[in-house]
Amino acid sequence: MEGIFPKLPIANWIDLLVDWMTVTFGGMFDGISTGVEFFVEGIVAGLGFIPSIILIILVSLLAWKVCNWRIALFSLIGLLLIDNLGYWEDMIETLALVLTAVIISIVIGIPVGIWASQSEKVRQVVIPILDLMQTMPAFVYLLPAIFFFSIGVVPGVIASVIFAMPPTIRLTILGIKQVPADLIEATEAFGSTTKQKLLKVELPLAMPTIMAGINQSIMLALSMVVIASMVGAPGLGTEVYRAVTQIKTGIGFEAGLAIVVIAILLDRITQNIGKKKQGGTI
Repeated sequence: MEGIFPKLPIANWIDLLVDWMTVTFGGMFDGISTGVEFFVEGIVAGLGFIPSIILIILVSLLAWKVCNWRIALFSLIGLLLIDNLGYWEDMIETLALVLTAVIISIVIGIPVGIWASQSEKVRQVVIPILDLMQTMPAFVYLLPAIFFFSIGVVPGVIASVIFAMPPTIRLTILGIKQVPADLIEATEAFGSTTKQKLLKVELPLAMPTIMAGINQSIMLALSMVVIASMVGAPGLGTEVYRAVTQIKTGIGFEAGLAIVVIAILLDRITQNIGKKKQGGTI
């Protein structure tokens, strides 16, 4: 049944925009693709160079120092289980994908959040974009990523960045806006510049909230692992996706269990780093 007005050709407009961007910015996309691939391969090579047992011990010691002995014991048992099941290399590739996406989200997200916290006009532009990024189905991000970066690890990283970045930006804005007004007035009364006020007062006090945003970004990036495997991104998501397509419940459960272990470890460690920073600022 046709409506009162003719259908808007939004799909055609989007296709034309993607085609134009592919032609116009093809060189830039190739450069981004090369850089992301190099970074991911560097993380995989670096972590893969360390024997698994040594890396397991190092992570367990880190968990003990940052969290407590229970999380350290969980990391030791969980990582040994992943190694025993034969998913160690897949886990390393998954970590490389997640770390790359999170690092890009931090490098872009925190400056954007700081900028938006200092300017009402910028914030009015940024917030609706973040709303769109968070409500758009994750699968939709894969389509332009494939057009711009072909298939492989790069579109998986880019889609993860788009999906995971909003919490970092939102909580950076929130953390800075929550700094008590009387402290801001005191720094201004003592003649502090905008840079000094930001670096010495606002960011240190906002750091626990910013760390909470980074924690959420890590979890969202990890949740994209299986979806990213659909465009050729390696790692544990590939094993889950293969198990689903071949109806191999056992393999899917094993790979899913490995993802759960990594998710819990990353969540607990980053949460406790945020708490320690909060304790240090009080």
